[in-house]
Amino acid sequence: MNLTDGPADGTTTGAATGSTTGGTTTDAEGTPAPGRPPTRGRPRSEAVERSIIEGVLRLLEEGVPLADISIERVARTAGVGKATIYRRWPGKEELFVDVMRAMEPADPELPGTSMRDDLVVLLEALRRRGLANRSSAFLHNVHAQMKSSPKLWAAYHATVVEPRRLLGIELLRRGRRNGEIRPDVDVTLLNDLFVGPMLVRTVLHSDGDLPEGLPEQIVDTLLEGLRPTAP
Repeated sequence: MNLTDGPADGTTTGAATGSTTGGTTTDAEGTPAPGRPPTRGRPRSEAVERSIIEGVLRLLEEGVPLADISIERVARTAGVGKATIYRRWPGKEELFVDVMRAMEPADPELPGTSMRDDLVVLLEALRRRGLANRSSAFLHNVHAQMKSSPKLWAAYHATVVEPRRLLGIELLRRGRRNGEIRPDVDVTLLNDLFVGPMLVRTVLHSDGDLPEGLPEQIVDTLLEGLRPTAP
């Protein structure tokens, strides 16, 4: 996948507001933004970032491949200057990772009542992500394009997937300390055993059954053999 900036053709204007300084149209941070009418006010930086991310999503929804989305094209679509984007993201890979994160549901809030309950919530989030990817041809297409770029896919794993994996491992460590599972178990391997069945059904077998109650079934089945034995 070629991630080099290309020509800024075939773009549309976005919704970010701008202003005019000395006769030059600028974006929300005073960076020149071609083709933007003068408006008043200075939106918060979060609004600017959201406008940029929505600009990428708009291009993807129009069918523009990731390989053809340049920083210049995103800037024109979002109505900001290129410098505004580069102040937030050093390159397209980092921007695209944040776009992918924005497309996903928020990470769940863990109840904290027990290791078992927290694991069920984590697996339920995986199940729902799997259902969302199946029901959205758009999400499926974007994921497929990301996988064609090893650098982009590695960045996504490092910033999105890996933190979730470490969270699961930490939950298991806590359960081991609290006596919810045996003290001799390898928590890294155990985390793979918990998430593995869900990943098989959502990734390896895209038509695998994902019924409600599956997270509880997976967690409770494994915990049966992991609880400490009575002395």
